[in-house]
Amino acid sequence: MPAYPPECTVTAVIPARGGSKGIPGKNLARVAGVSLVGRAVSACLRARRVTRVVVSTDAEDIAAEARLHGAEVVLRPAELASDTASSESALLHALDAVEERHGEFTDVLLFVQATSPFLATEDIEGVVSAVLDGGADSAFTASPFHGFVWRGVRDGDTPALLYAQGVNHDSAERLRRQDRPEEFLETGAAYAMRARGFRDKGHRFFGNVAAVPVDPARTLEIDDPADLERARAVAPMIGTSAFPTIEDVDAVVLDFDGTQTDDRVWIDAEGRETVVVNRGDGMGISRLRKAGVPVLILSSETNPVVAARARKLGIPVIHGVQSKDVELRKWYETEGIAPERILYAGNDVNDLPCFELVGWPIAVADAHDIVREQARAVTTSCGGYGVVREIAAHLLGKAL
Repeated sequence: MPAYPPECTVTAVIPARGGSKGIPGKNLARVAGVSLVGRAVSACLRARRVTRVVVSTDAEDIAAEARLHGAEVVLRPAELASDTASSESALLHALDAVEERHGEFTDVLLFVQATSPFLATEDIEGVVSAVLDGGADSAFTASPFHGFVWRGVRDGDTPALLYAQGVNHDSAERLRRQDRPEEFLETGAAYAMRARGFRDKGHRFFGNVAAVPVDPARTLEIDDPADLERARAVAPMIGTSAFPTIEDVDAVVLDFDGTQTDDRVWIDAEGRETVVVNRGDGMGISRLRKAGVPVLILSSETNPVVAARARKLGIPVIHGVQSKDVELRKWYETEGIAPERILYAGNDVNDLPCFELVGWPIAVADAHDIVREQARAVTTSCGGYGVVREIAAHLLGKAL
């Protein structure tokens, strides 16, 4: 297969309809404080080779949640959101809409299901790489499997009796695991495929199909309420750090660039800088203030936009400083706040000295690797995509 150029377009589509019957509002159900659709969006946004992330939905509340986490939205018609509508039909509709919207073709289509809450960014990058670099036409996440599979057969004369036939083994010869061929379970979490081939075939599996092994511990697909409860129970043990509650924290200190923004800066011809912030973060700060939690913005940036944002939110700000940890220490000593009861959220190495001072150092999802390693917990949201709102939801123990 021909190699893809470095600038190829990878479009991630997350179908998330609003009409789930098994779990009403399933795609907005929360695991570890973050909605299923939000978790899927964040995992895709962290993938280096994903060009854009799109949520296909028929529901305005899901659309709002998707936008909050940084995704584009394609609203699909009712006939493509019914119980009988196929995922492929939603994917084709979203692909058409996105290509028309951006005026460019998609090289690789990435299909991600929000109902797999523990899908990791490395899994996404694995299936994308299988197509971009490995010569596969389509690829899917697969869990290594070593079980013996049986097919149930019912006798017409005695329908209550279930007979069993071996599927992947000869029931008369039980081979050792190491003597059997490799087998995998399709996780249902992520699929990547050549967009042109998908259009031609109308199905996600065609040509050379690659299975990309993932950690079996993360293989969980939410179909019914029991699955959701199981996901919530095991979330603290599967790559989801435990966040503090309002009982653990007396103050919240927030970095600005890379935490409340996505770390990019727009500069006009006069040299003036502007940044983009998330309205959802304003909501989070408002709720924290109403709950009586002091909030401070602490930034090394001298840009007046930092002070302007603090004024808008009605909270104090310390900015344009060389040593953030020195200023942080002065602040909490003046305010009489115990440092072990401070939550500090940051994204870069200049936040590490502050991490060492406080009891709850929190890294954003796309923080520097060293910062993530030093954090007590890591958000699901990337910087600028609702980090503060997510933190507030964890602290207050409710959806915001």
